[in-house]
Amino acid sequence: MKSEEYIQNAYQCILQNDFEEAIRWFEAAIAANPGDAEVHYRCSITYGRSDKLDMAIDHAEEAVRLQPDKPEYRLHLQHIKAIVLVQQVRAMVEGRSDITPAKLYEAVALLKSAIAMDPLYPQAYVWLALVYSELNEHSLAISTLKKAIGLYPQESGLQHIMEELKQRLKSYLYESNEPSTE
Repeated sequence: MKSEEYIQNAYQCILQNDFEEAIRWFEAAIAANPGDAEVHYRCSITYGRSDKLDMAIDHAEEAVRLQPDKPEYRLHLQHIKAIVLVQQVRAMVEGRSDITPAKLYEAVALLKSAIAMDPLYPQAYVWLALVYSELNEHSLAISTLKKAIGLYPQESGLQHIMEELKQRLKSYLYESNEPSTE
């Protein structure tokens, strides 16, 4: 079978939402023609859809290595790496009541890196806003979320998060202004 036939089979699988089988076809196409940057790129996208981000990064890096003049390959690689950073932060902070401010500031740095890699990735902004809120940096949280809303104004979930952040700010201000009982 020729590389083009493998690719056509992969696309057929994608149309049927069978990403695992599509990956097998892309890998066969790569085995037949390992120097095809476009196939590595498409394979990376499919791995990404399957949440196999390590393999997505490997193929995206190979596509960039093979054809460094293609900006879409580099942008895709940066997007996948941003997703990985956001996932790292989620694992660090989600559901943790014992997290230290030092870990939260580490999360801020990772999220800022994710945003630098992919400034259009809304999850990075959302998580940065949530982490800022945990640090009681409510104005930074709100301004960060406003950036995400500016990018995706149709996302009603972002408006809901904004209301939560505003409520946290009000609670924080109220608690800060209460007289001490000591």
